[in-house]
Amino acid sequence: MTGPRIAIFAGSCCYAFFIATFLIPSSGLLYTASAILGFGGSLVWTGHGQYLTENSDSETMSRNSGLFWAVFQSSMFTGNLFVYFMFTDPEIDGPTRKIVFTVLTSLAIIGVAVLGLLRKPPQRLSLGEAEGVSSEDKELAMPQPQRQTGCAAAWSAFRDALSLCVSPKMLLLSLTFIYTGVGLTFFSGIYSSSIGFTEAMGEKRKSLVGLSGICIGIGEVLGGAIFGMLASRGSSVLGKCTGWPVVVIGFFVTLFAYISAFLNLPNDSPFKDTNEEAYITPSPILAMVGSLTLGFGDACYNTQIYSLLGVVYAKDSAPAFALFKFTQSVAAAVSFVYSNHIGLHGQLAILLVSMVIGTVAFVYIERRHSRTKLQSAAGESGLAESNFQGLVVKSRPMLTYLMTSISMRKITNQIVSQGVLNLIR
Repeated sequence: MTGPRIAIFAGSCCYAFFIATFLIPSSGLLYTASAILGFGGSLVWTGHGQYLTENSDSETMSRNSGLFWAVFQSSMFTGNLFVYFMFTDPEIDGPTRKIVFTVLTSLAIIGVAVLGLLRKPPQRLSLGEAEGVSSEDKELAMPQPQRQTGCAAAWSAFRDALSLCVSPKMLLLSLTFIYTGVGLTFFSGIYSSSIGFTEAMGEKRKSLVGLSGICIGIGEVLGGAIFGMLASRGSSVLGKCTGWPVVVIGFFVTLFAYISAFLNLPNDSPFKDTNEEAYITPSPILAMVGSLTLGFGDACYNTQIYSLLGVVYAKDSAPAFALFKFTQSVAAAVSFVYSNHIGLHGQLAILLVSMVIGTVAFVYIERRHSRTKLQSAAGESGLAESNFQGLVVKSRPMLTYLMTSISMRKITNQIVSQGVLNLIR
């Protein structure tokens, strides 16, 4: 209804307001700002998905999704690094806290200003080769259609979202969305805290919490950058590093992270400081490797989800991305609730089951879409070939006439030439 640029700008203002409230500690203000943050997040992520789709096509969507994810998650790396060096003392005093949130608020305001300068993407009409258009002229600028406004636009968007929500394809993808929400809760709120609560990690175990966040951010950036660059290549080998193969890679990388957490951390580590023994002697190095692989695996899933939604639902990108963030957020909220009552091993079991189901659902939908696309392309190629054959059949009498005429002309020319030679002799 507002368009992606306005949605992104308005949502980013909510983020800046939320960060600024920490300068004035108040429980009531914090709860209010949290609600506003949730509303702003829905605007930002829905607008981002639509804006990314409008500025991409089927060939560049995976690349753009990967590069966006790398840039976006770089904030996790730099932010945790900043906090890691600022919060070195056992007790965090007021001046230090004020410096941290002043810097973060200032950066948020600068980011809002930059997002306000986003350009409006031109609406384009994509024409295929069957319509006689060269590859350089496939995209033609189109005038903006008349858009609905007010309640009519809101009702239309809501109706489209409902119809899309109950479609079989979206229902299957919702299984993948649910896993990303459960995984988001684990690596953002459970895993790092469990490291800090494990006394066997050493006296500086609390500092490992920030270091774990840094490693997660590095993994996110690496995942987005690597697959973003691979998707941008034209090579047939590198071009395959998109879609379901990336998700399968993320599956095994994340599986390693879950197994290492199961062996390296005690079952009650999410709740309190504990000296309970794990299956192996807790290792800070293994914990940081687990953080790195958690971030990398999360990047594999999210970049390919954005890419698939942008390609499959190019005309319905706003409701598709809205449903994705809605499902993911609900799953994250539910997992935050049960994480206060279920031990680490139980949470890992839930993560493993949801990851297997979500991965299978994504691979099925992505491969099915690829097959449909190939069949459609083959059908168009067959139609063009049949049209050409029909043209040849219809033109056969004319071709016979032309060949006969050419042959008769050659014979006549030879006779005339022979007669002239006889006269000369």
